[in-house]
Order: sequence, then structure tokens, then C-alpha cells
Amino acid sequence: MYVYADNAATTKMSETAMKTMIDCMENYYGNPSSLHSVGQEAATKLVEAREIMARYLHANPSEIYFTAGGSEADNQAILSAAAAGERKGKKHIISTTFEHHAVLHTLQKLEKQGFEVTYLDVHRNGLITAKEVADAVREDTALITIMYANNEIGTIQPIAEIGALCREKKIPFHTDAVQAAGHIPIDVEADQIDMLSLSAHKFHGPKGVGVLYARKGMQLVNVIEGGAQERGKRAGTENLPAIVGMAAAFRESCENMEKNKEKITALREQLINGLEKIPYSVLNGDRTHRLPGTVNFIFEGIEGESLLLLLDDKGIAASSGSACTSGSLDPSHVLLSLGIPHEVAHGSLRLSVGEYNTPEEMEHIVNSVPGIVEYLRNMSPVWEELKKGERKHFLQK
Repeated sequence: MYVYADNAATTKMSETAMKTMIDCMENYYGNPSSLHSVGQEAATKLVEAREIMARYLHANPSEIYFTAGGSEADNQAILSAAAAGERKGKKHIISTTFEHHAVLHTLQKLEKQGFEVTYLDVHRNGLITAKEVADAVREDTALITIMYANNEIGTIQPIAEIGALCREKKIPFHTDAVQAAGHIPIDVEADQIDMLSLSAHKFHGPKGVGVLYARKGMQLVNVIEGGAQERGKRAGTENLPAIVGMAAAFRESCENMEKNKEKITALREQLINGLEKIPYSVLNGDRTHRLPGTVNFIFEGIEGESLLLLLDDKGIAASSGSACTSGSLDPSHVLLSLGIPHEVAHGSLRLSVGEYNTPEEMEHIVNSVPGIVEYLRNMSPVWEELKKGERKHFLQK
């Protein structure tokens, strides 16, 4: 049996998205900026895709900008708010310690340019509070950027409360919703979000395409210079097949969201109930305030990389954290931000499931992981020290 349980890294494209893209490539191959009929037919498809994305975000189509993915959208949103703040003499930004690196690295870039960033610590349950955000606000705060749902542990932040705070304080609010979009309802108007980033390949769309939602009145700076596409804010001929594929996948995901959520949550709970029986293991993040399909465990006394390789031998595709940092030997910055020690954080496992998964596949995972963990612990000098009492356990049995 083969089990793909790494949907937080990327998802399988839906048949609907693929058919939509093929139709576009065959029949709407014109440049949307061209004035002839072939170009205008392509332009019509671009308008339709923009309207679809806006409809399910509860936005206006004029507030939707197509990008090459979530990372580009994060960069443009943060750099735009920083530039606007700097013009007003405001150079302070609030974020959290466990944001995606597309956010963290952009903030580090701004710190080198004289901005000051307050990184809020995350509680052990993977959540922050609106009050903690409020307490960090200063007169010179130019932006608050806090992710909607974490990409490694799946916890969902109190976005509506933070949005209300930002609107009251008249501070721009950006959220990285890459993991949330297509999986839980998002209403940018009700949540009072000023800018939002999403990426198509997280909800069964193609890779290399995403959206930046920017509320009317937000002044965007260009990350890519060139032509006048995207109302002059994102140069380059639009990747129309990818854009229409994204819109088709997003519409499908949103329209089937409640049905999929019920199924996926049941699969998630099946995993949690099985894996939490392993001694000296713990689920990372709040049990309920989390995405339907994301499960993240740490197992004391093992290395996550070895666990992944042995799971792969059993036909199970999983991860130990963000795919964007898979080449790093350092433990997850997300787990470290939860207060998990360096040596314990190495033993992490992220399983992220979707509507294409089955209970039988979850059973295969639950039956496979305990034996692999035991095998790795028997080889581990750290586990030997823990058994002998030469080292204290961090986790409860």
C-alpha cells in the first residue's frame, strides 16, 4: 500500500484543475494583453478566474493580484506595508516566531534596512492571543503579519480578533493563508484582513501560481518590474493555464469544503488516537484549533530523518516539517518556538492528509510508526541514556 500523507507540502492536482488547464492551453492560448480576438478571449478567462478567487474569499475582483505563489505574495505584501509605513515615519512590525520563512526572511531583510520587528512567542499549544498582539502595538507600528494556520503543526490563529484589533488601531494586517485557503472558510471582509497570501498547489491546483489579496486602498510596491500586467503591480505575461487551473481547484475545494472537512477530520483523529499511544510521544499544537488534516508528533529519542526514510520503505510519504527547509539539518524553528528542546525537536513527524486519503491508509500508518520508533530507539544512544536515567525525559510517558 502506498500512502501520500504530505499534503501540507503539496497536493495532487485535481482532475477538474487539469482539464481546465488543458482546455485553456488548447483553446485560449492568446496573450491576455493583446487587442485581437484571440487575446481578448484569453483576457475573458483571466477575468473569470479573478472573479472566482474573489467570490470565495469574499473580496472584490479588483483586489485580487495573481502571483507566482505564496512566497511572492508574502514578499509583496510585507514590503508594500513597510514602504508605506516608512513614508509616515513608522518602522515597527509585529509578527510571530513560527511564521513561514517567506515571511521571516522578508522581515529579516527589513531589519537590515532599519526596521524593528517584534516576534511574538507562541504558546506550547501553538497559539497566540489578540491581547498579546495588542500589547506589542506601538505608535510607530506599520504592519502586523500573522499566519492564518501554521504550515507544520496546523494550528489556526484567532485571525478575526487580530483583524478587529488592527482595524481599530488603523494598522495594516497581513496574513499568510497558504495552508488555510481551500481547507477552512476565509472571509477577508468579516475577518478585517487587509492583505492575504495563498498558493494554488496547497488545494489541488498547479504549482507556481498564487494570489495576493490587497484591500482597496492598500498601496502595493512592485516586486517584479516590467509590463503593466495586474494593474501595473506585477509585471510579466500571465500564466493563464495555471491561473484558471487554480481558480477551478479553489472553487471545487470551497464548494466541497464541509463534506471534505468532515472526512479529513475523522482521518486526522484516527491518526492522533493511534499515535498518541506510543510512549514518550506528544501531539504538537492545540487538539481542536487546527486544520482538518494536519498532525504533528514528536517522539523522544529518535531522529526524524531516519523515521521518514523507514516510513518511505513502507510506502508512506510524510515529512518532519516544512518542505521549504527539508535540506536543513537544523530542527524545525516552529517546534523550537513552542519551547521544545533542540534534541527532542529532531524527532518530529508531520502527517498531512486530504480528501483522497482513506481510513485503511491511516490504519497502515498507525500500524507502521510504533515499530519503526521502537527500532530507532533501540539503536539510539540518547534513548539508552534516557532508559538508564542518565538523561531526563522531556515528554511524559
